[in-house]
Amino acid sequence: MNRKPVRDSTCFLLGMLAASLVFAANADFGQTTRQATNWVAISMFIGFVTITLFITRWAANTTRTAADFYTAGGGVTGFQNGLAISGDYMSAASFLGISGLVFANGFDGLIFSIGWLVGWPVLTFLMAERLRNLGRFTFADVASYRFAQTPIRVFAACGTLAVVAFYMIAQMVGAGQLIKVLFGLEYHFAVIIVGALMICYVLFGGMMATTWVQIVKSVFLLCGASFMALAVLWHFHFNPELLFAKAVEIHSEHDAIMAPGALIKDPISAISVGVTLMFGTAGLPHILMRFFTVSSAKEARKSVGWATTWIGYFYILTFIIGFGAVVLLTQDPSAYFVDGELAKGLKGGGNMAAIHLSNAVGGNVFLGIISAVAFATILAVVSGLTLSGAAAVSHDLYATVFKKGQADSAQELRVSKITTACLGIVAVCLGIAFEKQNVAYMVMLAFAIACSANFPVLFMSVLWKDCTTRGAVAGGVVGLISSVGLTIASASVWEEVMHNAEGSAWFPYASPGLFSMSAAFLTIYLVSKMDNSKQAQLERSLYPAQKVRSETGLGSSSASGQ
Repeated sequence: MNRKPVRDSTCFLLGMLAASLVFAANADFGQTTRQATNWVAISMFIGFVTITLFITRWAANTTRTAADFYTAGGGVTGFQNGLAISGDYMSAASFLGISGLVFANGFDGLIFSIGWLVGWPVLTFLMAERLRNLGRFTFADVASYRFAQTPIRVFAACGTLAVVAFYMIAQMVGAGQLIKVLFGLEYHFAVIIVGALMICYVLFGGMMATTWVQIVKSVFLLCGASFMALAVLWHFHFNPELLFAKAVEIHSEHDAIMAPGALIKDPISAISVGVTLMFGTAGLPHILMRFFTVSSAKEARKSVGWATTWIGYFYILTFIIGFGAVVLLTQDPSAYFVDGELAKGLKGGGNMAAIHLSNAVGGNVFLGIISAVAFATILAVVSGLTLSGAAAVSHDLYATVFKKGQADSAQELRVSKITTACLGIVAVCLGIAFEKQNVAYMVMLAFAIACSANFPVLFMSVLWKDCTTRGAVAGGVVGLISSVGLTIASASVWEEVMHNAEGSAWFPYASPGLFSMSAAFLTIYLVSKMDNSKQAQLERSLYPAQKVRSETGLGSSSASGQ
């Protein structure tokens, strides 16, 4: 049976559904405030959706095997992958969240830009080449290279799904708020639109479609943010000092915008947030997965180099955009400060600072462009997240654990697509539940799990010869449980999301990363040292062979690219 027409028809119908829902924003939805139709923004939305659906249709014709679905057949170049990685990494948290944090908190918002950026040297010098040489589809392939397959892969799948869940929350919240602000569409309805399109991209196009959607989105986002930053600086004769001075003047009666402490209240929280953002980068499954899409370890290194360049440049722009929003959106500060907080007076909250700024510097046309770019950003990232979650379930759990490596490519693909649909539904539900949270902060919670559960296991299994299966699994589980538990016990979830009494949260710090990651590393070390089983001795004896392969690529599919 030829299934291509079915795929194309379904993809087309989903695209038409999304377009029709955007047009439906002009209708009256209950309590939502009706507003003027922004035809430019609507046209941009439809234009981007059309482009990406054509990409998905093309990619569907090239996606036939599990390798095609998970890694685009390993045929992506280093430059393309660098753009795709930056597209994956420059999420709604980066574009909307960081600029919103700078808008609301000033100097302290910079900790997120710096924290996310400085994690890249860890990937560049420690992980990228080794990942490509040891892995195939997921980071569990690397972590389990010399260990017992079942316990490591079960843990890795749980860690991956936990990170994906928290990361998706931020993207869905950003998408819902964006469409709500632009069209007056109900938040819940907006989140469903994103979920439907995300399922379409991943279900039919796999990694090839996801990669090219990310590349297109990355180019659009870099160009749009550059124009916005230059437009802000143009108002101040391209002198950043004048921009900052004006921002300080606006904030003079409320708080010190250039002083630390507005967002991160104490030194321990600052250190913990920094550790979380830095090492969490090396534990993000959807980022790690991208290193398997290139043909060699050499191309993997190029990928990180290009990604670091684009991401570093972009984070500089977000800082200018955040301060530009303070100055250009608050000519009358009293209209924006509510209960002493600047973001509360902005329509849609602080997450929408960049969107409102685009209207201030470029009018309705640029607002439409930036809105479409922001929407593209969210769709690209949730597609990558969904793909990594689907790979964890189908490849790590179904094919390796349940089927003991006996599942064929067609069976694995079928499980991947079922998982994709399920993850889309879960993402919509989580996006609705966490509607009021800042998207950059929600992503930091995903980083806390990544740095506490995934990174210690990956790091120790690759670089420490005495690490054993028992140590890796025990440490990973401790990191996963402690990071999730402390996150729930923090004020951001216990009080703001679960609506418990103010002051009832028993974990006092902004991020659990410093504590949960340390506990994971310590547990891996102690349990591995105490493990003298025959299995542990065998695993230690296999380390020299693993090291040779990880350093040289001998025996791997990337060896020819050295």
